[in-house]
Amino acid sequence: MILATVGGLWLLMVLIGVPVGVAMIFVSMGYFYWSGIGLAFASQRMVDALNSFPMLAVPLFILAAAILNSAGITKHLFGFARALVGHIPGGLGHVNVLASLFFSGMSGSALADAGGLGKMEIEAMREAGYDDDFSGAVTAASSMIGPLVPPSITMVLYGVISNTSIGKLFLGGVVPGVLCAVALMVMVYVLARRREYPRDARQSLPAIGALFIKSLPALFTPVVIVGGIFSGMFSPTEAAAITVLYAILIDLLFYRELTLRRLWTAVYETTATSATIATILAGVALLGFVLAREQAPQQIAQLFLGLASGPVSFLIAVNLMIFVLGAFIESLVILLIVVPILVPVALGFGIDPVHFGIVVVLNLMISILTPPMGMALFVVAQVGGIPYHRLARAILPWLIPPIVVLILVCTFPVLATGLPNLMD
Repeated sequence: MILATVGGLWLLMVLIGVPVGVAMIFVSMGYFYWSGIGLAFASQRMVDALNSFPMLAVPLFILAAAILNSAGITKHLFGFARALVGHIPGGLGHVNVLASLFFSGMSGSALADAGGLGKMEIEAMREAGYDDDFSGAVTAASSMIGPLVPPSITMVLYGVISNTSIGKLFLGGVVPGVLCAVALMVMVYVLARRREYPRDARQSLPAIGALFIKSLPALFTPVVIVGGIFSGMFSPTEAAAITVLYAILIDLLFYRELTLRRLWTAVYETTATSATIATILAGVALLGFVLAREQAPQQIAQLFLGLASGPVSFLIAVNLMIFVLGAFIESLVILLIVVPILVPVALGFGIDPVHFGIVVVLNLMISILTPPMGMALFVVAQVGGIPYHRLARAILPWLIPPIVVLILVCTFPVLATGLPNLMD
């Protein structure tokens, strides 16, 4: 009854427009007052939740993505992707997916991808004669690649709360991320042939080479990050700081488009986004204590152990649960509340924590595309000037490619664990 009351009040506050993190803090404070726990403990709990060195990677990766956007580096990546695959049937649809794959190696954020590349991609596709349904749907769908390919803010958070190697998680997401890109490009090809969408003329090799050289400093970002982590030069958190410095350095040396005003805008956007995440983290710390005190993790674990007879049925149950929750609750909240409960159960079934992490992250990325609360849909609708209800309807067929990849990753763990195991 207590858990139902806490959950119901939190959901009610979210539905009436209270920010998710603030709602968690208020509901938890009410529980503390009712149960006689001092409110001073609540403030200490929130501070402790944010006092984490690995967690510093989150705002730093957000800042790096904001700098890359503000410096106009995204347009160079888009130009190179267009020269590379624009001539394939459905040209700009393939460019959209490939540019997202390139940008994911720098931003680590699906929403940064959707906001940074989205407007440019949709405008280019409109000018070429693509309809808004197709343009908006492929833009939103391709943004999910961001947190799968290193660096990844979502994987940093998963690694911190599950005590899993962030470096191995970064490597584990490479193959699933590339598979998602391929699956989406197959979808683009099939629809483009059926609807006879336009395509660009084939570019000459010298032209492609020139654009590749111009984009190379930006494309080299994930090599710097992953290479530095696994060579022992720096930790994942330090890698985030290196990424910020690298983003500024390549602009100063190669692109020279980052002005002081743009840098200030990037810092401002990072502060606003980081504050939102910090509020949610603080709220989750309080709500997590409430759930632990009421023995919710034990109850949920027993439920899963009763429903699942082995690792396969457990993964099916987890995927279904996250998919349903993701349609109504923000993916970050699901990650921070559900993962600490499920990881011990997954380990009990003998599931590799890196494999489980990739499955969870991939599922969460599908959730940001799932109406009615898919965050990527809200961002793309805003930057592309597309009515949300229209985009929510258009995205439904595009859920099929990532779901197919999710099934493959669940069935064949080596797709997630192969690269990390090579580093042992």
